Amino acid sequence: MRRKKCRVCSGPLPGKPLLRYGGMPAQAQYLPARRGLARGKGAYLDVFQCSGCGLVQLGGGPVPYYREVIRAAAFSPEMEAFRRKQFSSFVRKYGLKGKKIVELGCGRGEYLRLMLEAGTEASGLEYSKEAALDCARAGLKVSRGFLGRADMKLPGAPFDAFFILNFLEHLPDPNALLAGMRANLGPGGVGLVEVPDFGMMLRRNLFSEFIPDHLCYFTRETLGFLLNLNGFELLESGTVWHGYVLSAVVRKREPLDLSGFTAAGSALKSSLLGFLSGFRPGRVAVWGAGHQALAVLALAGLGGKIKYVVDSAPFKQGKFTPATHVPIVPASRLDSDPVDAVIIMAASYSDEVRGFLRKKYAGRIKLAVLRGSGLEVL
Repeated sequence: MRRKKCRVCSGPLPGKPLLRYGGMPAQAQYLPARRGLARGKGAYLDVFQCSGCGLVQLGGGPVPYYREVIRAAAFSPEMEAFRRKQFSSFVRKYGLKGKKIVELGCGRGEYLRLMLEAGTEASGLEYSKEAALDCARAGLKVSRGFLGRADMKLPGAPFDAFFILNFLEHLPDPNALLAGMRANLGPGGVGLVEVPDFGMMLRRNLFSEFIPDHLCYFTRETLGFLLNLNGFELLESGTVWHGYVLSAVVRKREPLDLSGFTAAGSALKSSLLGFLSGFRPGRVAVWGAGHQALAVLALAGLGGKIKYVVDSAPFKQGKFTPATHVPIVPASRLDSDPVDAVIIMAASYSDEVRGFLRKKYAGRIKLAVLRGSGLEVL
């Protein structure tokens, strides 16, 4: 059955594919022996692009073995030399010597061994029972399984780092794997993520790169979107291995520290209350009924301490401030019902209001202006 929603952003896929190939191999691994040829049938590959995030993807389902990692490239001496150099640089640059790092989809441990050589405490996760047993026989620390949920805890977690090499493109739900990995990372954890480069396929018109095993076809932009969507910030991004592979280094995105907002609010409240204490109750007004002023009145608890709020917008006059219930009045109220002080909270119009009040009420009304850094008493 054809998918109707994007595998990453859940946006709608178009009704018609961009490309359709018929008579294609149904899978690229577990090749048939002679006795199985009669049962072999060609498959259709329908290629879609999400209208939301732009990800190019196949419309069909995954191959039966999509959770397993099978690497013919591991038999290449050139690839081994490349990985050894790459891992050494990654470990050195991000301070991972002696740290816990996990490979998701480690196959038979071909790259896990190299990451150990780079000086890390490396372990792996592999779905294939046979591959996991091979890892164990080779003395590698590998658990059998597949990270398909955000709430799944991995043995040995939390980790300092992870790596996923040419595996994400096979998954029907890459979000689940990445969300799960983020949940198993310690604070500031980093990762190395690689996928085939669809940008290269586009430039070279490599139609033969479409295979049923690869459900997702990432460009630098769509890979970055996927990683950001799942709680990672992109530290590095580029192509490696003769331009065939997109390589990204990411860091777990931590919640912002907003304690400065609380401190600033407390300091402003203190300065406002200090200013008000110099006047008799009911003798101070505020100028400005914009969102900033409304928030300050509420957060500083000034509802019963301000006589009224002046605002030049007629549609606000005659109403009340939300939460604090202070009446909003026109500027003429300053003449008919005078006050001793006005706190100007008019954002970018504050200096204009200050000039008007100084000119009309010079010496009669004390002024203060709410600035981004606090209360400026004039």
